[in-house]
Amino acid sequence: MLRLSFSPLRNHLYVNRRLRPNHAVLAYAFLSILPSSAHAAEAGLPPVDPSKQGHQTQPTHAGKASSPTRATAKEEISVSTRRRSDAQIAESHLRSIPGAATVIDAQQVLKGRNLTNADALAFQPGVFAQASGGGDGLRISVRGSGIQTGVNYFRSGMLMMFDGLPVTTPAGTPYELFESLGLQYTEVLRGANSFDYGGLQLGGAINYVTQTGYNSQKYQARAEAGSFGYVKEQLSSGQVLGKFDYYISLTNSYRGGYQHNTEATSFGVNANFGYKFNDRVSTRLFFRYRQTRNGWAGFLTRDQILKNPKQAQQPYQEWGSDRIQPGTKYYADMTTIKIDDKSKIELGFNYQDAPIDIQYARFSQVWGYKTIAGVLNYDRHDILGGHKSDTRFGILTYTDLEAWQTNRVRVQSGNFAGYPIGTSLRHVTYGGTENYFHLRNNTELFHNFWLTTAGALAFIQKSSDVPSPGPSNPFNTSSINFIPRAGFRYQPDKHVEIYGNISRSLQPPNDWNYNYAGSYYPSTSPQAGMNATAGKLRNQTATTFEIGTTGHYAGNQWALTYYHSSVHNELLAVMTPESAAQGTSIYGNASPTEHQGVEFSLDTTLYKWRKNRLSLRNAYTWQDFHYKHDSVFGKNRLPGIPEHFYQGGINLDLANGFYAGFDAQVSSKVGAAYDMTYFAPSYHIFNAHLGYSWPNKHRTVFLNFNNLASTHYASIVVPGYIAGGSQLSVMQPGDGFGVFGGISLGFN
Repeated sequence: MLRLSFSPLRNHLYVNRRLRPNHAVLAYAFLSILPSSAHAAEAGLPPVDPSKQGHQTQPTHAGKASSPTRATAKEEISVSTRRRSDAQIAESHLRSIPGAATVIDAQQVLKGRNLTNADALAFQPGVFAQASGGGDGLRISVRGSGIQTGVNYFRSGMLMMFDGLPVTTPAGTPYELFESLGLQYTEVLRGANSFDYGGLQLGGAINYVTQTGYNSQKYQARAEAGSFGYVKEQLSSGQVLGKFDYYISLTNSYRGGYQHNTEATSFGVNANFGYKFNDRVSTRLFFRYRQTRNGWAGFLTRDQILKNPKQAQQPYQEWGSDRIQPGTKYYADMTTIKIDDKSKIELGFNYQDAPIDIQYARFSQVWGYKTIAGVLNYDRHDILGGHKSDTRFGILTYTDLEAWQTNRVRVQSGNFAGYPIGTSLRHVTYGGTENYFHLRNNTELFHNFWLTTAGALAFIQKSSDVPSPGPSNPFNTSSINFIPRAGFRYQPDKHVEIYGNISRSLQPPNDWNYNYAGSYYPSTSPQAGMNATAGKLRNQTATTFEIGTTGHYAGNQWALTYYHSSVHNELLAVMTPESAAQGTSIYGNASPTEHQGVEFSLDTTLYKWRKNRLSLRNAYTWQDFHYKHDSVFGKNRLPGIPEHFYQGGINLDLANGFYAGFDAQVSSKVGAAYDMTYFAPSYHIFNAHLGYSWPNKHRTVFLNFNNLASTHYASIVVPGYIAGGSQLSVMQPGDGFGVFGGISLGFN
């Protein structure tokens, strides 16, 4: 019997030297043709030099090499393959980055509840992701990005992508398309480590990679249900048909809500269609559609959450406040052209149409956003002067085609008492384009020591105007920016890698930020409290130093990173004399700030026997964000994000398919105002889960028990400006005790 075995992780051939005489010649001939470049590439392996295979298979006798055709009796060559998953290949690719980056395998996430992306992004050091009332509008921050951006807003401070194509727009990132089901894996690239994608913002990038016909079941059905009236269903199908493959997923969900007035519904379609013209050219078309409705409960004070977190802020429940995304559409294409074995081109584009209907307050906000985006990436691998060298040149661009906001009377009270419902109060237009040209080179200066040098040019344009009720006062701004980066990574032995980098980052204000930074209408007008003009804002920039290590040894796998960012013009809440007269703060550029932190993860095998494993998983984040010398707040810490955040769990995985675990989430207190006189209290919550996955079959059942002690806590804080010791309504509660179950069935 001939058994072929490769280990892709070590990239070398294992040979069992017990080859029977009658198989020696055939085995040698077969081995010499098997690892051709094409086959090796498909298996995720480097090409194997046939001239070296004979040497590897040649047995020795009395210190002398024998001929391959004269093998020793009873000698067998054993070469077996273990095909790496797409998530493992992506993880291997991210190891070339001299900084913190991780891959989340969807197969692990699917072993439990998938309500929102907060479930998918759990146990990621440096990532703070919390859901609001079970809705999709997460409070998400990486390394202090988007501190002032609340929930149910376009996300700020990060580049977010589907399959390497930007969902981020000049307005930020619409969140309703981010359904957590239907994914292969998710890449999390913290800080400037998203440079290769053109992600130059402080928080980095998240890239959600969709399933295709090559890695999905032909038919699959999934259902989840549980506390707070939660129900979620998915039907999907994918397969390969010659040169063509497809994947389509339909999802539907409902949640009555833990807190009053947080009922949520959604329906979505996620589809892609791929075609291979030949071995070098392929293309894939993507389509996403999702409609959502999320009730709005407003914000509570600290004492309200501790006493009764189920209550809604008044009068939002009386008004029936909610946010509706009536149907966001996303069309995209990515084409890959392999020029030769050393270089390739990726060319992609997308179009988004994201209507929004916000029915929160006495007036409604109806938004319309239509944007286009494109990417061009050129990669090549060379040997320069005997040194390995990898180069990427890329272009990332996204532009508003149409962007506007209209406010209409919704509740006939106060200064709207005499106006019919639906009366137009204000119409605002926005515009923007962001264009990034980036170039990066990795060169192996000596064995296992790589130097990274990179630079990018950014061309930014933004505009805003309030043509109604007038007078029109168009605002336009533009800038050209250079963003450099340099780093290294070194692997002193097979267990440890050390890396470091110094990088610049750039975050332009979202196009709607400009209007929210402008002057106000008079208090006597129906538009009192609304902004009448756009205000001037500068791009947020930062210089970040990062150093860290990853590795594995004796059943432990770790990643440890320290970073320090010196930030200028951070986009936070500020108060001007005019906004003070209105009793509010506005978006603005803060005085210089500093961000620093430690990101640590450790996965430990506590005990392993007969393919059974007991393990401990840890993810800890320390983050210190503060003013350097602000004229009002001195050296205060920045509010809204906990200084210490820990997630840890012990897990049992048995060879028969049974799994179970117990985990904890611990947070320090969180500043709830910039003067740091008001805090959300610290908390710790405990969860448990168990399930069963049929071996070698795509069938899973699971149970989750969340917040076992039904702890009352604030999961989200969107900070106020000055509390002065009083309690501001700036917090939203996390869910109480809940039980959730699910079943997933896949068939080929």
